[in-house]
Amino acid sequence: MNLPTLSAAQIEAITAAVVDFIAQQRWKYLLESAPMTTVQIESLRSFFPASVLEAARFVELMPDRRISNPLFYGELKSMGFSREVLPDFAEMAAVTFVDLIVSYGAISEQTRFHELVHVVQYQKLGVHAFASRYVTGFLSAGGYEGIPLERNAYTLEARFKADTSKPFSVEAEVQSWIDAGRF
Repeated sequence: MNLPTLSAAQIEAITAAVVDFIAQQRWKYLLESAPMTTVQIESLRSFFPASVLEAARFVELMPDRRISNPLFYGELKSMGFSREVLPDFAEMAAVTFVDLIVSYGAISEQTRFHELVHVVQYQKLGVHAFASRYVTGFLSAGGYEGIPLERNAYTLEARFKADTSKPFSVEAEVQSWIDAGRF
């Protein structure tokens, strides 16, 4: 998929808009969020650090509520991005805003795992670096599916799904991708 070529200044402006969007959405949903249950935490304890499991908050939106697409999508469309290439927040199963995960209805354990990988990524990279890598990954890969942060989360999610009885450290796996420059 061909995407418009952007200048470094345009990429930084989009990254700043993404950082703002993340902060706004996190604060918007924070008051109605809840921590994981003890049972949920126990099922994931051998994959994630306790600090991540205890800090993560979840919101399950009812079917009539959806996360709105960011206002800066209008600017992206004027730069040449088609509506089809931009991720539609209303269509996603869940979205992570730092340590707050918003889902549409009940979240499966597999999706919870995937989103917690993003919590670890945010923790390791910080919000600005996460957003920057998300934007540059989207641009260089030609869309959502090729974003390295997503590929990392899907790879680890698949490993988890294949055999939940074989624990591994998500934190170590994310760090290995960071060390190898894969993001």
